[in-house]
Amino acid sequence: MIGAAAAAVAIAGGGFALSQNSGSGAAPSGQAAPAASGPIRLESITPSPGSKQVDGANPIVVSFSAPVAANSPDPTLQPAVAGTWNAEGNELVFTPAAAFKPASHVTVSVPAGPSGVRGANGGLLTNAASDHFSTGTYSSLRLAELLGQLGYLPLTWAADESGAARQQFTSADDAAESQAGEAYDPPAGRFSWKPGYPSELRSAWRPNGASTVLRGAVMAFESQHGLAINGELNAKLWKAVFRAAQGGQQNANGYTYAIASKSLPETLTIWHNGQIVMRTLANTGIPVSPTVDGTFPVYLRYRFQIMSGTNPDGSAYADPVSFVSYFNGGDAVHYFPRGSYGFQQSLGCVELPYNSAQHAYPFLTYGSLVTVTG
Repeated sequence: MIGAAAAAVAIAGGGFALSQNSGSGAAPSGQAAPAASGPIRLESITPSPGSKQVDGANPIVVSFSAPVAANSPDPTLQPAVAGTWNAEGNELVFTPAAAFKPASHVTVSVPAGPSGVRGANGGLLTNAASDHFSTGTYSSLRLAELLGQLGYLPLTWAADESGAARQQFTSADDAAESQAGEAYDPPAGRFSWKPGYPSELRSAWRPNGASTVLRGAVMAFESQHGLAINGELNAKLWKAVFRAAQGGQQNANGYTYAIASKSLPETLTIWHNGQIVMRTLANTGIPVSPTVDGTFPVYLRYRFQIMSGTNPDGSAYADPVSFVSYFNGGDAVHYFPRGSYGFQQSLGCVELPYNSAQHAYPFLTYGSLVTVTG
């Protein structure tokens, strides 16, 4: 008679799996385990119950106490994704053709009874079971890799030998299906800086996580693909990036970076595709309304607008301005008429002479980074 099942927690593949072990013991070393003659038991499900941040492209493994019949009914998944179940000895293994979406709550249901899982010897699974786990989020590293390949970063990215081997696809469909898997588990590769950019830009780069450089690249991509320009890493963004990567749709605007220096005389310098395309005198904010130091992406643009607000003395203003590129709250690069330029005069904006502002505007597209320093 089989003893009561004892529950145990074991580490499997780096995660935790819930196992139920028979009290009858294992077969002696060198001998095959005896074939089951009665009902089969569910031993474990991997990912284990309650797992979080699971790689949504990895297989799901359901293990039993005896070999599973090749024509045994498959477990079910909710939400469903494309893939195949295969009987491999004592296991039913689901290999996804397309990964689960990020932050999915997945349920694995194992059927029992006459219409449930059967052993190779005809034994049935007595008790049905369910496992719940949740997938993680896509990697910002993989997003940076793809945007680097598409020209949205001041760096390029190329897969190394092992990463390139993973990307050898037999068809466009294979490539499309692999995108989500690589978003969970990025292929190995290397970023390389494009020449010509200053050290201030390099200091804003973080290859393995969120950074201002990546946020600017996301906003630049959003602006060219009809998405809301907010820098959010949502499902619509990932889908569009996958599609652009598959089609090789490169950044049409090139890469722009600007530095507004508050060292006298104050200036604005703009780099485009690694070359300095303009340097001009500029005005930044007066001490009671300074231009804040930092690096920020351009998030709003106007060819012309009436800029209104309140002066330090409490009076209101409503000034016509041109060639406006907002980068930090109400601070923008724009034209404003002054008798001279090169020192603090504004209420936080970076003011330029008309011709300079007109020249700068086509370069300061959405997502372009502006560093205020000095």
